[in-house]
Amino acid sequence: MTSSRKIIHIDMDAFYASVEQRDRPEWKGKPVVVGGSPHSRGVVCAASYEARTFGIRSAMPCYRAYQLCPTAIFTAPRFDVYKQISKEIREIFFEYTDLVEPLSLDEAYLDVTTNKRHIPHASTIAKEIRRKVFEKTSLTCSAGVASTKFLAKMASEKNKPNGLCVILPEETESFLSDLSLSQFHGIGQKTALRLKELGYERGRDLLNVKEEELIKLFGKMGKSFFQMMRGIDDRPVVPYREAKSIGVETTFLRDSSDLPFLLSQLNALSEELALRMEKKQRQGKTITIKVKYSDFMVRSKSQSFSNFLYLAHDLFEQSSILFTNLWNEDSEHLQKIRLLGISISNLNSKPKNEDGQLELFSV
Repeated sequence: MTSSRKIIHIDMDAFYASVEQRDRPEWKGKPVVVGGSPHSRGVVCAASYEARTFGIRSAMPCYRAYQLCPTAIFTAPRFDVYKQISKEIREIFFEYTDLVEPLSLDEAYLDVTTNKRHIPHASTIAKEIRRKVFEKTSLTCSAGVASTKFLAKMASEKNKPNGLCVILPEETESFLSDLSLSQFHGIGQKTALRLKELGYERGRDLLNVKEEELIKLFGKMGKSFFQMMRGIDDRPVVPYREAKSIGVETTFLRDSSDLPFLLSQLNALSEELALRMEKKQRQGKTITIKVKYSDFMVRSKSQSFSNFLYLAHDLFEQSSILFTNLWNEDSEHLQKIRLLGISISNLNSKPKNEDGQLELFSV
């Protein structure tokens, strides 16, 4: 079934950092880090390829990135700019197919099996898209073409940056056999290390292992490994995916155990969350708070309500109760807190009355 599909995975090259280098030509060829201050507790949102040569990666603490490369240029993200460029890029995708599944601002799957231009080869479409993206934005992207989402994703990583890789169905086994297991999408660093300890380092090492043996060693993940090695993936390209939750969080400059300060931060987060919900015209019934302690232990606590919530003071009132309960539960072994977050799920659209105004009360 999957072999008849033609799927493209498009991935912008170091998107945020490349936008900054485009808009500031004097930064081209230099290590650029998009994120917080180099002396802050913020994290790296993106790093240019020049910065990556120093070992800087996304989600790394900014102070660590500065230690690796003190000469790097640190700049705050401009999400409004990135969103606008992402919108322009997606307009190019829709010239070829309506089956576009965005994964983030900088990557998406496209099913071009039946496309608007009646182009027989997906590789031709991928080449055209890459050319048009560059002409419109002056940014490069990499593309992977295959018969499944998993293989297309793997292919797009093969020749980055600014590359194209095509995996024909009959090339699946040879392509995957030569790859290190750490390169497989879905295999994290810890899992790759465990596999290596068991003598499995490359795709070929797992290819001849029976599914039952893999399940015995890794549980449900073993079944995934068995399917990975054979390029089995029946997932369709889903054009639109409804957000299941809306959330905000903050990492403090210094770990804190000051309860009044933490509650004030929770209040600010509640206001920010309410603004995001208003922008998306959403309301929700389930609040979750997230706490990360100084020892990096993460705790969360949730509660669902019969009525929908969307106002900042209601969000703060309920989240502060959850936070205080969690605080009391952990009081005997309390660590200082480094991160605090709040999210809301069980979402629904905000109802409006006949005048177009939001109803004050809804159930």
